[in-house]
Amino acid sequence: MLGAIVGDIVDSVYEWHNIKTKDFPLFRDDCFFTDDTVMTCAVAEAIMNGGKRDDFIDAMKKYGRMYPDAGYGGRFGAWINSDNREPYNSYGNGSAMRVSPCAWVMDCGFCARTGMWPSNGRAGAQLSAEVTHNHPEGIKGAMATADAIFMCRYYFGGYYGDYEQPINDNPAECKRRIKEHIENEYGYDLSRTLDQIRPTYRFNETCQDTVPQAIIAFLESTDFEDAIRNAISLGGDSDTLAAITGSIAEAAYGIPDWIKDKAYSYLDEPLKGVLRRWRKFLSND
Repeated sequence: MLGAIVGDIVDSVYEWHNIKTKDFPLFRDDCFFTDDTVMTCAVAEAIMNGGKRDDFIDAMKKYGRMYPDAGYGGRFGAWINSDNREPYNSYGNGSAMRVSPCAWVMDCGFCARTGMWPSNGRAGAQLSAEVTHNHPEGIKGAMATADAIFMCRYYFGGYYGDYEQPINDNPAECKRRIKEHIENEYGYDLSRTLDQIRPTYRFNETCQDTVPQAIIAFLESTDFEDAIRNAISLGGDSDTLAAITGSIAEAAYGIPDWIKDKAYSYLDEPLKGVLRRWRKFLSND
């Protein structure tokens, strides 16, 4: 979850001023959190409140109204401020940038014991999208992101079943399995390289033209910071791209303490409070 927030904050200054390089200061004084951070916290609160449909709607409207100038898309902003509680068939990338908390309540141990996907987090990922982004592409983007996060937790965390050895000492194999699953399950093309994507990639707010690129930015990375730099170097809707990549990279690599501390310094007390409660929630889960 914090990985998404880091990606959002680092790239807040580049969303409308894209850079096509990995050489930039990771944090600047004028960095700030945007709607990606606010809605990621809203999803976490919704899960802590029970994870039902109304919990997601209530939390998104609550935090959206608390932070009215966070940079929401037009239709989502209108939805936040209305009495409407129905989805509006969006396939925007907002469903993917906010989904990461859902993947952290999925039980890796259950998967190792049974060989089956934990149903709770995946159902939550779908529901977190459907309350607004109920277009098939909006749901697919959130589900693919959640799957990538969970698989990073599972493989890089060294979990294994009765007939499988841990592979967390082989990052290339971990990533190969993640890539294969996402391509087969969701039909995304993850075969292109960042160098192939970068020259022609432009601002795009759809899941189908953000999520694959964000996953590729992770697949080509060597550590958490490198993943964030990869994502930002592509340009496009780069704060959301970096938020998605950061959410996946956190599950694989963890986040260096200095980056955590710096990211926290950009947050206000209500958002820090959500993160504190989220850590406690996960530790008791």
